[in-house]
Amino acid sequence: MVRRTLHHIYATVVDDTKGHTLVAVSTRDKSIAESLESMTNTDAAKAVGTAIAAKAKAAGISDVVFDRGGYKYHGRVQALADAAREAGLNF
Repeated sequence: MVRRTLHHIYATVVDDTKGHTLVAVSTRDKSIAESLESMTNTDAAKAVGTAIAAKAKAAGISDVVFDRGGYKYHGRVQALADAAREAGLNF
């Protein structure tokens, strides 16, 4: 699931059957925020997409359903999805 605000972008992998968050990444994470000039552009979304894919693969998750959270599929949402796909997540 993707959530974006004016200042940050968030990505989570949730197990809907149990209602548990398995993996979560955002631009608020220090490891990601340190490498970014701005947290509100597509470069930040790409960094979050790459990080969520890496954490999901480390947790043994390779296939997910992409929930854009009601946002249009362009801009930061699309950049996050494309980066996650390139890093190995299957939608």
